[in-house]
Parts: sequence; structure tokens; C-alpha cells
Amino acid sequence: MRNYWVESKRMFKTFFACIAVMFSLTGLAAEEEQTTASKLEALKKDVLSVNRDLFILEEDLLFPASTQVAVYLSVDIGYFFALDNIKLKIDDKDVTHYLYTKNDVDALYRGAIQKLYLGNLSTGKHEVVAIVMGEGPYKRQYRRAIAFEFEKGSEAKALEIQLRDDTTKQQPRLNIVEW
Repeated sequence: MRNYWVESKRMFKTFFACIAVMFSLTGLAAEEEQTTASKLEALKKDVLSVNRDLFILEEDLLFPASTQVAVYLSVDIGYFFALDNIKLKIDDKDVTHYLYTKNDVDALYRGAIQKLYLGNLSTGKHEVVAIVMGEGPYKRQYRRAIAFEFEKGSEAKALEIQLRDDTTKQQPRLNIVEW
């Protein structure tokens, strides 16, 4: 009988030792998991930082300031013209065409400025042609075009196509300005 109690005590101690080891291993696993999570979070931050740096480098390589040209559209209309689409040509080459949704038009009416084109041009004289289509008063279809010649130097060039209501003529008016 004494052997039975001795054996039971020994098994009981072994059982508690195993449980203690399991809890300590669980604690280590939790610490390891927490360490892995913090390492993963740090890695995510590094990847985002590298991605941002690569984007900036890509912009600089693809569109260096010496050849960069950007064309924007701003709208201050609503009474005499409902914008539908725009087509942009530079040096007789189609560079962009945009068909507007209701949300796009609403954003432009509220003051948004849309980047229509970002590209490269050599230095020298160039011509930009903008063709705007939409609906005017009395549901009449309008198609307006404007041509603008500009000199591209060694610096970046930005142009703004302005679409405005002309209250005296009760129709839309296009204008292109250099920034």
C-alpha cells in the first residue's frame, strides 16, 4: 500500500510539472506571437515607406521636370452648359479622352480641378487642342474647341483649360492659361 501512495505522489508531482511546463510554453508562444506580430507590423511600415519612395522615383524618372507637361480642367458653369466629355490633343496626337459621369460633373461644379494629362514633351513650340462636348440651353448639343500654342522650356509646364459660362452670349466659353 505504501508503494501505491508513493507512486501516486510521484505521478501527481509529474502531472503538475507537466502542467507547469505547458503553461510556461504557452506564455513563450504568446510572447513569440506578440513578437511576430510586432515584427510583421514593422515590416508593413517598411514596405509602405519603400513603396512611397519608389512611386516618387518612378514619377521623377518617367516625367522629369525638363520634359513634363500637365494639363488640368477647371469648370465654372452650370447655367448654360452641361459637360459630357472632353478630348485633348497635343501636336495633333490624341492624348486623352474622358467621358464624365454625374458624380464627376458634380465634383467639377463644386470646384474640383481634374488632371487630364501628364506626359513628356521636348522643348520648343507645341499646340494643345481641347474639344469639349455637352448640352447647352434648350437641350441643344454643344461642341466647343480651343487651340493654344505654348513654348515648352526646360522647366515643367502646366496648362489649365477653363470652362466658364458666358452670360452675355448665354453659352459656354473655353480658355487655356499657363501656370
